[in-house]
Amino acid sequence: MKQKRENKLSHISEDGKASMVNINKKKITKRTAIASSKIFLNNVAYKLAKENKSQKGDVLNTSRLAGIMASKKTSDLIPLCHQINLDKVSIDYDFCNDEKCIIIKSTAVTSGKTGVEMEALMGATLASLTIYDMLKAVDKKIVITDIMLDYKDGGRSGKFVRD
Repeated sequence: MKQKRENKLSHISEDGKASMVNINKKKITKRTAIASSKIFLNNVAYKLAKENKSQKGDVLNTSRLAGIMASKKTSDLIPLCHQINLDKVSIDYDFCNDEKCIIIKSTAVTSGKTGVEMEALMGATLASLTIYDMLKAVDKKIVITDIMLDYKDGGRSGKFVRD
Protein backbone atom coordinates (compact mmCIF):
# COMPACT_ATOMS: atom_id res chain seq x y z
CA MET A 1 0.00 0.00 0.00
CA LYS A 2 1.37 3.43 -0.92
CA GLN A 3 2.11 5.78 1.90
CA LYS A 4 1.41 9.51 1.94
CA ARG A 5 4.46 11.69 2.36
CA GLU A 6 4.26 14.81 4.44
CA ASN A 7 5.26 18.10 2.88
CA LYS A 8 6.93 19.30 6.05
CA LEU A 9 8.45 17.86 9.19
CA SER A 10 5.79 17.45 11.85
CA HIS A 11 8.06 18.25 14.79
CA ILE A 12 9.31 21.61 13.47
CA SER A 13 7.27 24.76 14.02
CA GLU A 14 6.75 27.46 11.38
CA ASP A 15 9.69 29.39 12.84
CA GLY A 16 12.01 26.35 12.72
CA LYS A 17 11.91 25.32 16.38
CA ALA A 18 11.39 21.84 17.79
CA SER A 19 7.71 21.40 18.55
CA MET A 20 5.49 18.65 19.95
CA VAL A 21 2.74 17.72 17.49
CA ASN A 22 -0.76 18.72 18.57
CA ILE A 23 -2.90 15.57 18.42
CA ASN A 24 -5.95 17.28 19.91
CA LYS A 25 -8.14 16.84 16.81
CA LYS A 26 -6.99 13.35 15.84
CA LYS A 27 -9.39 10.43 16.15
CA ILE A 28 -8.81 7.55 18.50
CA THR A 29 -8.00 4.45 16.47
CA LYS A 30 -6.32 1.12 17.10
CA ARG A 31 -2.64 1.48 16.26
CA THR A 32 -0.06 -1.27 15.93
CA ALA A 33 3.64 -1.16 15.18
CA ILE A 34 6.24 -3.91 14.80
CA ALA A 35 9.95 -3.17 14.90
CA SER A 36 12.93 -5.47 14.79
CA SER A 37 16.65 -5.64 15.34
CA LYS A 38 19.39 -8.23 14.89
CA ILE A 39 22.14 -9.12 17.30
CA PHE A 40 25.13 -11.12 16.08
CA LEU A 41 26.99 -13.26 18.61
CA ASN A 42 29.97 -15.56 18.71
CA ASN A 43 29.38 -19.30 19.07
CA VAL A 44 29.68 -19.29 22.87
CA ALA A 45 27.31 -16.37 23.45
CA TYR A 46 24.82 -17.70 20.91
CA LYS A 47 24.75 -21.12 22.59
CA LEU A 48 24.37 -19.60 26.07
CA ALA A 49 21.40 -17.50 24.94
CA LYS A 50 19.75 -20.30 22.99
CA GLU A 51 20.17 -22.88 25.75
CA ASN A 52 19.42 -20.40 28.57
CA LYS A 53 22.68 -21.18 30.38
CA SER A 54 24.20 -17.76 31.01
CA GLN A 55 25.64 -17.29 34.50
CA LYS A 56 23.93 -13.89 34.60
CA GLY A 57 20.52 -15.55 34.37
CA ASP A 58 17.76 -15.90 31.81
CA VAL A 59 18.98 -13.70 28.95
CA LEU A 60 15.81 -13.69 26.87
CA ASN A 61 13.33 -13.11 29.66
CA THR A 62 15.47 -10.34 31.13
CA SER A 63 15.74 -8.84 27.65
CA ARG A 64 11.98 -9.18 27.15
CA LEU A 65 11.26 -7.31 30.39
CA ALA A 66 13.77 -4.58 29.47
CA GLY A 67 12.13 -4.16 26.05
CA ILE A 68 8.65 -3.89 27.53
CA MET A 69 9.80 -1.45 30.22
CA ALA A 70 11.62 0.66 27.63
CA SER A 71 8.53 0.85 25.44
CA LYS A 72 6.58 2.16 28.42
CA LYS A 73 9.24 4.86 29.01
CA THR A 74 9.62 6.05 25.41
CA SER A 75 8.18 9.51 26.04
CA ASP A 76 10.65 9.98 28.92
CA LEU A 77 13.59 9.32 26.61
CA ILE A 78 12.62 10.85 23.27
CA PRO A 79 11.83 14.53 23.84
CA LEU A 80 8.88 15.09 21.48
CA CYS A 81 7.08 11.75 21.88
CA HIS A 82 3.64 11.78 23.43
CA GLN A 83 2.87 9.72 26.52
CA ILE A 84 0.89 6.74 25.31
CA ASN A 85 -1.28 4.29 27.19
CA LEU A 86 -0.09 1.03 25.72
CA ASP A 87 -2.58 -1.81 25.40
CA LYS A 88 0.14 -4.40 24.80
CA VAL A 89 3.84 -4.74 24.17
CA SER A 90 5.46 -8.05 23.26
CA ILE A 91 9.05 -9.02 22.55
CA ASP A 92 9.74 -12.20 20.58
CA TYR A 93 12.91 -13.90 19.35
CA ASP A 94 13.97 -15.89 16.31
CA PHE A 95 17.31 -17.71 16.35
CA CYS A 96 19.25 -17.85 13.08
CA ASN A 97 21.68 -20.73 13.43
CA ASP A 98 23.50 -20.02 10.15
CA GLU A 99 24.39 -16.44 11.06
CA LYS A 100 24.59 -16.91 14.85
CA CYS A 101 22.18 -14.06 15.35
CA ILE A 102 18.95 -13.41 17.16
CA ILE A 103 16.19 -11.39 15.51
CA ILE A 104 14.22 -9.42 18.07
CA LYS A 105 10.62 -8.46 17.20
CA SER A 106 8.88 -5.84 19.28
CA THR A 107 5.13 -5.29 18.86
CA ALA A 108 3.32 -2.33 20.44
CA VAL A 109 -0.45 -1.81 20.37
CA THR A 110 -2.63 1.07 21.57
CA SER A 111 -5.99 2.66 21.01
CA GLY A 112 -5.13 6.31 20.79
CA LYS A 113 -4.52 9.47 18.82
CA THR A 114 -0.91 8.84 17.85
CA GLY A 115 1.16 5.91 16.64
CA VAL A 116 3.35 3.47 18.52
CA GLU A 117 6.28 3.23 16.11
CA MET A 118 8.73 4.74 18.57
CA GLU A 119 7.56 2.44 21.36
CA ALA A 120 8.10 -0.62 19.16
CA LEU A 121 11.53 0.65 18.09
CA MET A 122 12.48 1.39 21.68
CA GLY A 123 11.43 -2.13 22.72
CA ALA A 124 13.55 -3.80 20.04
CA THR A 125 16.54 -1.58 20.79
CA LEU A 126 16.59 -2.05 24.56
CA ALA A 127 15.91 -5.77 24.28
CA SER A 128 19.02 -5.96 22.05
CA LEU A 129 21.11 -3.87 24.41
CA THR A 130 20.11 -6.08 27.33
CA ILE A 131 21.25 -9.20 25.47
CA TYR A 132 24.51 -7.37 24.77
CA ASP A 133 24.91 -6.51 28.45
CA MET A 134 24.23 -10.03 29.63
CA LEU A 135 26.60 -11.71 27.15
CA LYS A 136 29.43 -9.17 26.78
CA ALA A 137 31.62 -11.12 29.22
CA VAL A 138 31.90 -13.97 26.70
CA ASP A 139 31.74 -11.91 23.48
CA LYS A 140 33.32 -8.48 23.17
CA LYS A 141 32.47 -8.32 19.45
CA ILE A 142 28.67 -8.46 19.68
CA VAL A 143 27.06 -6.41 16.91
CA ILE A 144 23.55 -4.97 16.94
CA THR A 145 22.19 -4.08 13.49
CA ASP A 146 19.08 -3.50 11.43
CA ILE A 147 16.95 -1.64 13.98
CA MET A 148 13.90 -0.82 11.87
CA LEU A 149 10.18 -0.38 11.64
CA ASP A 150 8.70 -3.41 9.86
CA TYR A 151 4.99 -2.65 10.07
CA LYS A 152 2.53 -0.05 11.27
CA ASP A 153 -1.20 0.31 10.99
CA GLY A 154 -3.77 2.78 12.20
CA GLY A 155 -4.19 6.49 12.03
CA ARG A 156 -4.38 8.92 9.15
CA SER A 157 -1.34 7.65 7.26
CA GLY A 158 -2.70 4.10 7.19
CA LYS A 159 -0.67 0.94 6.80
CA PHE A 160 3.07 0.60 6.22
CA VAL A 161 4.70 -2.75 5.47
CA ARG A 162 8.45 -2.93 4.87
CA ASP A 163 9.16 -4.51 1.48
